[in-house]
Amino acid sequence: MATIRKRGDRWQVQVRRKGFGAASKSFRVLKDAEAWARHMEVQADRCDLPPDPKTLDSIRFADLVRRYRDSVSPRKRGHESERYILTAFLAHPISCKPLSQLRTEDFALYRDQRLRTIKAVSLKRQLAIIHDLFEIARYEWGLPIRENPLDKLNLEFRPERRERRLRLGELEKLIAAARCRRNPLIAPIILFAVATGMRWGEILAIEWEHIDFKDRILLIPRTKNGHSRTIPLTRTAIQILQSLPGTEGDHVFPITANAFRLAWERVKRQAGIEDLRFHDLRHEAISRFFEAGLNVPEVALISGHRDPRMLFRYTHPLQKQIAVKLEAFA
Repeated sequence: MATIRKRGDRWQVQVRRKGFGAASKSFRVLKDAEAWARHMEVQADRCDLPPDPKTLDSIRFADLVRRYRDSVSPRKRGHESERYILTAFLAHPISCKPLSQLRTEDFALYRDQRLRTIKAVSLKRQLAIIHDLFEIARYEWGLPIRENPLDKLNLEFRPERRERRLRLGELEKLIAAARCRRNPLIAPIILFAVATGMRWGEILAIEWEHIDFKDRILLIPRTKNGHSRTIPLTRTAIQILQSLPGTEGDHVFPITANAFRLAWERVKRQAGIEDLRFHDLRHEAISRFFEAGLNVPEVALISGHRDPRMLFRYTHPLQKQIAVKLEAFA
């Protein structure tokens, strides 16, 4: 409802609607005031008035985290790990703050505290989820948040250039330890990773219908970057698959991500290997592809790297071969 009052020589109009901020304006002519009032009332009927910023006083950051965790995260491929990260946020005092009081300084303090226990690259990955949370809250949930508090947060770090490869005898130790586990799939998964260079999430998602044993190719419908790819399989990879029991339509490796993660950690401890990540097996496989004589486009076809420059980090084993070629040329 619009209210028009005369104050001095001007007409003041104020439009209020529950759930939205009050809009007001002054005019010298009454007809202009009445016309603007009618226009704003139409906007109010269409719910086009700006939302009331006072609504942020009653919404805590924890409310956004829960809503995002329960309604947005389940639509993502990595929803299990993302749910774990968001639930951990709820245990921090920052989650108790109302949105009206939440500032970049609060996340700067959170950043400094977390950097004492985790690496900057891990923290940046976690805060990217919170950044997306605020973007959705602003543009999809209609909350009157003026700016994303993480836009101005400084999080500088040196990218970790990891070049860890399997050392002599480590693969044998891993397989021996894996075969001692009750789940018989652990050892085949490790061997398949070394044979194909696939990520563990991609391996666990393989279904029998994705495999063409005749042409020795495997379809990966959805990868980390959202694109599908088809890769050739070596005889070793085919032998691993043929050694597994399964039926058409079922997953080749029917094990949950969390169960495999726990099993992988136990296998490493039993094998006495501490500084190895499962992703290092992908690095090992891609390095072996280059050592086998494959060129960059061929390796990119298998690994799924869309930027060939990313593959240069895997070419360091070729330095000795290049030296031998140069020596022969000389």
